Amino acid sequence: MTQTVISIVCPCFNEQEVIHTFTDKITGIMSATDFSYELLFVNDGSKDNTLSVLHELAAKNTHIRVLNLSRNFGKEAALTAGLDHAKGEVIIPIDADLQDPPELIHDFLREWQKGYDVVVAKRIDRSSDTLAKKITASLFYKFHNSIADVEIPDNVGDFRLITRRVVQAIQLLPENQRFMKGIFSWVGFKTSVVEYARQPRAAGESSFNGWRLWNFALEGITSFSTAPLRVWLYLGVFISTIAFVFGSAIILKTLMFGVDLPGYASLLTIVLFFGGMQLIGLGVMGEYIGRLYMESKRRPVYILENDSAATDTENNNNDK
Repeated sequence: MTQTVISIVCPCFNEQEVIHTFTDKITGIMSATDFSYELLFVNDGSKDNTLSVLHELAAKNTHIRVLNLSRNFGKEAALTAGLDHAKGEVIIPIDADLQDPPELIHDFLREWQKGYDVVVAKRIDRSSDTLAKKITASLFYKFHNSIADVEIPDNVGDFRLITRRVVQAIQLLPENQRFMKGIFSWVGFKTSVVEYARQPRAAGESSFNGWRLWNFALEGITSFSTAPLRVWLYLGVFISTIAFVFGSAIILKTLMFGVDLPGYASLLTIVLFFGGMQLIGLGVMGEYIGRLYMESKRRPVYILENDSAATDTENNNNDK
């Protein structure tokens, strides 16, 4: 009977300081299981020595494979590349920074053996995050889930276990602009939850600053909901109704009492207010039109750079 292969998929961007520690932990954990495994690193255009360190590790450890993207495509694209090229029947995406404890892999495998296709890790303690990040994350999940057709579980990231058939379902989704948390939720399947406390980074600094997190949140909202567009329809109906009632009142007042001297200050205020509202509405529509424009180009999500670490399969499929 063929032994089940577990694929650990790890996107990397400037992680040279932590890769050795991460690899030692994963190797120790997987060696204690009864499963065969591969550790698939995806170098997402790192500017430090991450790629060199990965190649050195791969030369010493036959469980390690390295995919090198031709440039920095972003974590969502790197994760997509890892899922596309993972060989295992069970795939576990995880970051190299060790904020998500690899020890949970044992819990994941136990839940999978119970018949679950998806096992997600839910953070119950985010004390390692800043207050601003905790507040904004909470607001994002609440806002997204209130308007989106597909609910994203609170405080659940990319760290999870998924089976091969879940990966095959994800590969059916053709979009270029990918929000993986939403995609994971959209495909569904029988899911179990494992709770854990989030840890500080083992080394280095996160590449996600406030601006990138804002854009990431905007990507998530516009990927799985058209509610922001509908809001402007309802707002337009509401304002038009008020304008009709107010206009009717002015006509009646003029017929009954004559014409008053118009107020220029109030007129200017109204013009500026509605001008600002129109610009905001155009901005929201612009976000969706921009997504349509980018999707219409049908560019690949990522491109692999040919190198000595590429497998035969990768050489035959250098992009997607």
